[in-house]
Amino acid sequence: MLEWIINISEAAVATCRDIAPIIVILLGFQFLVIRKKIPNFRKIIIGFFYVLLGLTLFLVGLEQALFPLGEAMATQLSDPEFLGAGGDPSSLTWKDYYWVYIFAAAIGFATTVAEPSLIAVAIKAEEISGGNISAWGLRAAVAIGVAVGVSLGTFRIVTGTPLPDYIMVGYIVVIIQTFFAAKTIIPLAYDSGGVTTSTVTVPVVAALGLGLASTVPGRSPLLDGFGLIAFASVFPIMSVLAYALIADYRAKRAKEAQATDTSSSGSEA
Repeated sequence: MLEWIINISEAAVATCRDIAPIIVILLGFQFLVIRKKIPNFRKIIIGFFYVLLGLTLFLVGLEQALFPLGEAMATQLSDPEFLGAGGDPSSLTWKDYYWVYIFAAAIGFATTVAEPSLIAVAIKAEEISGGNISAWGLRAAVAIGVAVGVSLGTFRIVTGTPLPDYIMVGYIVVIIQTFFAAKTIIPLAYDSGGVTTSTVTVPVVAALGLGLASTVPGRSPLLDGFGLIAFASVFPIMSVLAYALIADYRAKRAKEAQATDTSSSGSEA
């Protein structure tokens, strides 16, 4: 019990230190630049208290649950005995780690769907577009992109191939897609790559990469354990742009089919 209280107290102090610059900037601009009293000052103070409490509990939860769980899952799934290699991990090939790829895709999809920042962006996109952009469709497209990216990132860790090669190819694909995508979807697609790397996805994905790099023979947690977040950033852009291109293509096909039906009906009459 005492250790638990100490952990929460230390996290609270660290959170206060981290949000102090934000408070100083906001109050400084309010009183020195705008030079007006803060409206609803009491509500704002209560809101800051909620932020402090929420961030504190979240940080404690990361340290005690998400990070250890992600590392434990990666360690167990890449254990040579679990993969059928017995006591000889050197006999394993990249094909033997298929459970790691499946788990990476599943956890990437699940954490992205639950990402609060993505939910907020998707709801706003649906409101502003008048329903042309589906909130669930956008969330699913982003989640699929993260799932593919994180799974490919674990493949990179297992094989030890260079990270820049994957990222450069990914952004080349994004650039090509940008030329063909509608202008209205491009900013949203680029923002989708940022909102995925937030409170839920980052801790789990980072722990997965570090745990996997610590278990795979010949891999360094420092050199190979990081980089999954980069995959989780670029691949959602690709998936959202692809989602938009497919939606435009289907809409054009539907219009062409409708025009064909109309012309055939007119000729019969």
